[in-house]
Amino acid sequence: MGPLEGMKIIELAGIGPGPFCGMMLSDMGADVIRIDRIANAPRRPFEILARNRRSIAVDLKRPEGIELVLKLCEGADGLFEGFRPGVTERLGLGPDDCMERNPQLVYGRMTGWGQEGPIAGAAGHDINYIALAGALHGIGFAGDRPVPPLNLVGDFGGGGMLLAFGMVCGMLEASRSGQGQVIDAAMIDGTAALMAMFYGMKAAGVWKDERGVNLLDTGSHFYNTFETSDGKHICIGSIEPQFYAELLERAALDADTFGEQMNPERWPQQTEALAQVFKQKTRDEWCEIMEGTDVCFAPVLSLSEAPNHPHNVARGTFETHDGLVQPAPAPRFSRTRGEIRNNARAPGEDGREVLQDFGFSSEEVTALEASSVIGGP
Repeated sequence: MGPLEGMKIIELAGIGPGPFCGMMLSDMGADVIRIDRIANAPRRPFEILARNRRSIAVDLKRPEGIELVLKLCEGADGLFEGFRPGVTERLGLGPDDCMERNPQLVYGRMTGWGQEGPIAGAAGHDINYIALAGALHGIGFAGDRPVPPLNLVGDFGGGGMLLAFGMVCGMLEASRSGQGQVIDAAMIDGTAALMAMFYGMKAAGVWKDERGVNLLDTGSHFYNTFETSDGKHICIGSIEPQFYAELLERAALDADTFGEQMNPERWPQQTEALAQVFKQKTRDEWCEIMEGTDVCFAPVLSLSEAPNHPHNVARGTFETHDGLVQPAPAPRFSRTRGEIRNNARAPGEDGREVLQDFGFSSEEVTALEASSVIGGP
């Protein structure tokens, strides 16, 4: 039983950061009910972001469908959605509508630009939000164009994770005050929060507002990635002097060539020299020399390799559920541990069960099915 056991949360199905938020909450034991569109879609277990939820498929274009969701809100602790500002209001499922039925409801809103502002209504994706927050500018090599860091920073770190944190905060406060509230989780705000350290370093004069010339952005030779002789890659993060000293020793580096560790003027030449050193051995050979030491070293593993690394195996960082390899729930709790209960369900697969759990009679559920207000596989 996870730490959120007993919490009931409604998820108006969306893409990307919304489902990630739902995964985080349901992994921790919350009963997250996913409101899907009615569709003859098969179960797709590979949709890892949709795991651990029950699904009910509802026709939200019909008043009966809207009324059904509002009734679910009456017995829920929270609801979250990921539409553009104003969409749920037009549906009749906005914060006022839902909180009128349940004043203690926590209503989470996941958007890129936020609920207000000059471009709040514009379309966008992760790459756009992190660009406007100042994050994308700093990711990439010196003299080259910015590199999108997958969609980890905006969608998931600054978006879904932020919304999950906001929902838990809101529900905790509601349990004390008896009052719900609206959570405005904007990916641009979350990305800006993730950049707090770098704005601080810039203000202190120790971070240049340029790409690829700083301590942590491939500007330095001791915090970087390198190719090995077999075409694979390793990474090092030997920032502290004692860690850097161990790097010099284990890689047999010349102290004169690699002296003055914190002199940025020497970094380009030292990076080039270190690249030549790492090209002399295979990735596995460097692992034998450095892995598990205080060099702050790791091989750069692929998605296929990472689940099989001995450390990940020992910790259970990845799990296999119904044949699908996937990241395990995180973080870990000593007493109320999260778990993977089921892979993604087909839209509407749990409709009858969900409605009965929320107090609908069998006759009411049958009538909703017969009138196609709800659907199933």
